[in-house]
Amino acid sequence: MSSLARTDGPSDTADVRAARLATRAMFLVCGTVTASWAPQVPLAKARLGIDDGVLGLTLLGLGAGAMVAMPLAGFLASRFSSRVVTALGGLVICLSLPLVILAPDAPLLGLALFLFGAATGSMDVAMNVQATAVEARGTKPVMSSFHGMFSVGGLIGAGGASLLLGLGLSPLLVAVVVSGLMLAVLATQAGSMLPPERRAAQSGMRFTLPRGIVLVLGLLTFVLFQAEGAVLDWSAVFLHDSRGQDPAVAGLGYAMFAVAMAVMRLAGDGITSRFGGETVVRLGSLLAAAGFLLAVLAPGPVAGLVGFALVGVGAANVVPVLFSAAGRVPGMPPGLAISTIATLGYCGILAGPAAIGFVADHVGLPMALGIVAALLVATAAAARAVRV
Repeated sequence: MSSLARTDGPSDTADVRAARLATRAMFLVCGTVTASWAPQVPLAKARLGIDDGVLGLTLLGLGAGAMVAMPLAGFLASRFSSRVVTALGGLVICLSLPLVILAPDAPLLGLALFLFGAATGSMDVAMNVQATAVEARGTKPVMSSFHGMFSVGGLIGAGGASLLLGLGLSPLLVAVVVSGLMLAVLATQAGSMLPPERRAAQSGMRFTLPRGIVLVLGLLTFVLFQAEGAVLDWSAVFLHDSRGQDPAVAGLGYAMFAVAMAVMRLAGDGITSRFGGETVVRLGSLLAAAGFLLAVLAPGPVAGLVGFALVGVGAANVVPVLFSAAGRVPGMPPGLAISTIATLGYCGILAGPAAIGFVADHVGLPMALGIVAALLVATAAAARAVRV
């Protein structure tokens, strides 16, 4: 059984319990602010008067900022403190969201999104480094609940921003409200995160090239993020074009996936504690693969919706286990290992959907999604990689 399979006990100290709560709050902040931008995208497009092509190029700034910042954030988190990098990243996310809304033209929007993405990527890496430290200091697996709070934040951010916009609030006021609330959470919780250990700080004094097991974990993360991107960008298209569903119904595919993932991540620590990380990766990947196959092979819209929900159930706790494993790799600072797999994961969620579109043009979307299922089966076969 994986070393993640611990039992809860009375030995958790007050500072570890406080750090656990604070780290959950950081994941909530990151998920909420990031997701609150999603309902604003069509409004920004209309306000600036740009077409889909220009909007697509502009939105690349978000991913580009994250990709550039992640490796540097991992180094800084290892060299100095994941607590400091997490707090600064959260601060910049909250302050840059209104700047994104205020951008007067497409180039400045792209620049604001680059800053927003860089802050998001930095916070993402640093808070996962902090989560690994909290888990190591505690008596039970906790990584899934951290990622679950990110998913909950995503639901709150997207749903809350949509609600406020529907009530007639201006886009800027919505951004200010979201940022203000999350700044309050940040201010009250950031100081409770764990400070750096001397040994960890010294180990991050130089860059280390990713190698061996870190690359393997990174490739597995790539596959899981690619699967998530496939559901995000292609589930509605599949249900509309291949199953003839109304766009409103087709959009439920990702909604069911997101809710299933959030629920399973909140329950994931108990699952990982009982069965171990290796089993979670193996069975979770196979379950996600089965979800894709159910969606593309079984006729009718219900099977598609159930299939995408099954992908969320299976994939939910695999990535948290991979991040935990990266934080335990011998001979590499956790910040550098986690930044490596996080960067490869972002490559999956950014490049994966585009690759699916390319394959779909040649062999059809069902076959393209079937290839994602095959990659998930290969991930299950490599589950022993989490034995770090």
